[in-house]
Amino acid sequence: MQNGYIESFNGKFRDECLNEQWFETLQQARSAIAVWRRDFDEVRPHSSCGRMPPAKFAQLHRQRAGDAARASSRTTEIEIN
Repeated sequence: MQNGYIESFNGKFRDECLNEQWFETLQQARSAIAVWRRDFDEVRPHSSCGRMPPAKFAQLHRQRAGDAARASSRTTEIEIN
């Protein structure tokens, strides 16, 4: 086992996408994989993200980081004045 996260993802990808499809063309494979990836990244909740979809988790993280940056800049402004 080299990387548990990657191995877990590869197993899910194989079981839920590749083993469920019969691809006849490269374009068909690309399309099916894109649909699966979009669902995996934007819709499906992940346990590592507190049972929320990664896209929502990332959005909340960016908001918190922005709030922290704004609070930090306000503190710096007060110290300067």
